[in-house]
Amino acid sequence: MSQQTLQIEPLVDDQKIGWFNIKLLLWSWLAMFADGFDISALSFAIPELVREWGVPGPTFRWATIASNVGVLIGAPLLGFVGDRYGRRVAIILGSVIFGVFTLAISQASTVDQVTVMRFLTGIGIGGLMPNTIALNAELSPRRWRATLVVLMFTGITLGSGTPGAVAGWLVPQFGWEILFVVGGVVPLVVAACLWFVLPESVKFLAKRPGRQAELVETARAMRPDLQIAADAVFVTPAPTDAPAAPAPVGTPAVLAARSSDAGFLGYKEIFRGSLKFITPLLWICFATTLMANFFLNSWIPLILEGNGLTPKEAAFASAGYHVGGTVGGLIVSLLLNRYGYSAIVALFILAPIAIFSMGLEGNSHAMTALITCVAGFAVLGVQFGNNACAGLIYPTEARSNGVGFALGIGRLGAIVGPLVGAELIARKTPVSELFGWASLPMIVGAVAAVAVTALCYRRFRGLRLDERAAVPEGDVSLARRTASSSP
Repeated sequence: MSQQTLQIEPLVDDQKIGWFNIKLLLWSWLAMFADGFDISALSFAIPELVREWGVPGPTFRWATIASNVGVLIGAPLLGFVGDRYGRRVAIILGSVIFGVFTLAISQASTVDQVTVMRFLTGIGIGGLMPNTIALNAELSPRRWRATLVVLMFTGITLGSGTPGAVAGWLVPQFGWEILFVVGGVVPLVVAACLWFVLPESVKFLAKRPGRQAELVETARAMRPDLQIAADAVFVTPAPTDAPAAPAPVGTPAVLAARSSDAGFLGYKEIFRGSLKFITPLLWICFATTLMANFFLNSWIPLILEGNGLTPKEAAFASAGYHVGGTVGGLIVSLLLNRYGYSAIVALFILAPIAIFSMGLEGNSHAMTALITCVAGFAVLGVQFGNNACAGLIYPTEARSNGVGFALGIGRLGAIVGPLVGAELIARKTPVSELFGWASLPMIVGAVAAVAVTALCYRRFRGLRLDERAAVPEGDVSLARRTASSSP
């Protein structure tokens, strides 16, 4: 009797959405919710800290960007952990790191202590995102992959708004510390649950012969419609950026050789073949989007009040930015499966127009709120789309690393954006010029996004970011023929 052989790609892509996918989405969403809560917690604590510690607000300037600096380290570092030891391990580790150090902030007594703890928190936050993207991309059917990844990231949006409710209800009674107690306990509880319920990527396990039992168990849970033997052979596709060659003998040895050739943190894999052009361009897309987003997210209320809106009107308009962003994320999730990165190009083009229009003279309150909503739709829609597409562009052996580096480099924009905004406001720059400066990063990003789309069109033989359709880099003639014949 012949041994059962299963191709990994059809095993994942041919599954029907069921309880396995719903549980994965739910637990990933909860991890993202905890992530979003911790990202925003400090901004709601600062007013209380200013009053209780008797320090001026600008003293917290570096504390507000410390977590983004930590992400610069945590994203590629735990991205490497995810590619080497598993997405599940890296997700749990990231949740524990930012949970522990967020909880530690509740015991801080100086601004410097808060700054250091926020930096360490950022390491865990940075490691969580690339691995959740990779895990969901590798366990979701192809036709639903981008949609499920974007839905997972809506957890960050809701999580980012929750500290406001906690601050309003609990801080008056329990003090500012409650924000960080809640922000620390929640991810630790989620991490404990993830240890028992979170599956590992079957694409990752298929490359680890010593974890056959775990692979079979996960595959059976994912595909209850199949009878999968305990000794089934799982076949993974060859790396897409290598010329076709005879299959090597001795899988463990080959995997070890590939691992040792990956370089420091495995960076070579994300520059292999056409990725050597796509990767730096994708970094530009991430950095410019985060620069514009953090510029706007940090200063919209203050700028709009300075432009004549009442605090209530400015708050309402600012809320529209996040509402628009959530809608943009949901819509882009539906377009990515069909149009790939070209859907993000359209939002990149819309974003600077909307941002610049926010500063036009004569805008009524209603018009300002509407334009702000459109700006959030475009900017945050791009950010959601970038996260999802990064998880689709990179092959399995480099996915966590590729997403991790993109998120890490992107955080440079998240650091620079608020600082540039603060400097422009300090110089009393006119409102129209402020929004003009805020729109510039998205113009640069649009140019890079067009280039990414063109390169991905050739790499994947069309607009869809389908790993199975990727052209081997060694077959240039095939790449040209398929690109020219694609509808």
